[in-house]
Amino acid sequence: MAQSKTNAVTVPVTDTIKQRLGRVGVLYGGLSSEREVSLQSGEAVFKALQKSGVDTVAIDLRENAIEQVQRALLDRVFIVLHGPGGEDGRVQAMLEFMGLPYTGSGVQASSLAMDKLLSKQLWRGINLPTPDFAVLQADTDWLQILAQLGGEVMVKPVHEGSSIGMTKADSPESLQRAYEDAVAYDTNVLAERVIKGAEYTVSVLGERALPAIKLETNNRFYDYEAKYLSENTRYICPCGLSPDKHDQLQKLALKAFKSLGCSGWGRVDVMADSEDNFYLLEVNTVPGMTSHSLVPIAAKAVGMSFEELVVNILMSTLRDSSG
Repeated sequence: MAQSKTNAVTVPVTDTIKQRLGRVGVLYGGLSSEREVSLQSGEAVFKALQKSGVDTVAIDLRENAIEQVQRALLDRVFIVLHGPGGEDGRVQAMLEFMGLPYTGSGVQASSLAMDKLLSKQLWRGINLPTPDFAVLQADTDWLQILAQLGGEVMVKPVHEGSSIGMTKADSPESLQRAYEDAVAYDTNVLAERVIKGAEYTVSVLGERALPAIKLETNNRFYDYEAKYLSENTRYICPCGLSPDKHDQLQKLALKAFKSLGCSGWGRVDVMADSEDNFYLLEVNTVPGMTSHSLVPIAAKAVGMSFEELVVNILMSTLRDSSG
């Protein structure tokens, strides 16, 4: 299905807009397990804002975060911190107390979206489709969990991103090993039924869903290597769905995004089964912005350059000073 390029919303960075934006801090790096990815994303965003003529400073956020931000004398913030500490509401709460507008979702939505278990429980409560799941503990009956979830599961740390700590398991022994690997990253671990079919991601920009991207990898699943290291991962856009199915996928992604209270921008990950029934996996409130990242690919499909995408995200802080 051909994607129209007539929906791109570009914002010329006039001198007036530059003045209104003031000094922008790009917060990146951080201390989470996704630090390396965040460093790449932050550098890309920083260069794009500089190229657009925005007064920008890059801040690799460390333990003394409040002091770092105060010292930079900022007017607003572009958050490019991935994972715990940057994507879970903590840095958003800090910026709220400092009175600094910032990109992306607010405190509560960031915290909720970062929690895969609470997100799935909420979606179940409002009848949005998500794969069956179970919480794992050290004394879990591994055989029973496999039987309950269809024989093959994806084990996930509840509060990690970038597929860190995730493993597929199809036997009691591999499930126990997967749990032990995941619990090293997070005390809360879940097992999710494996949906066998195509994987899609839908980027959200403002109030609209961008064209869906179909993900294909030679790896066992779309893991950290496939996301950031492999040159063989395939990003298919247009994604090959019929117009009706593509519309259905976009609407589901928007519902999932808004149900968690998310705003500004983000990305919704979805699996489809063999009959193209969709299942929600998670919402990312600060998606990657690297050369392998998906939001820039979706934006490009509607005629939006990387610089235009970054400026559009930043402009949301002018429309909503509360963040």
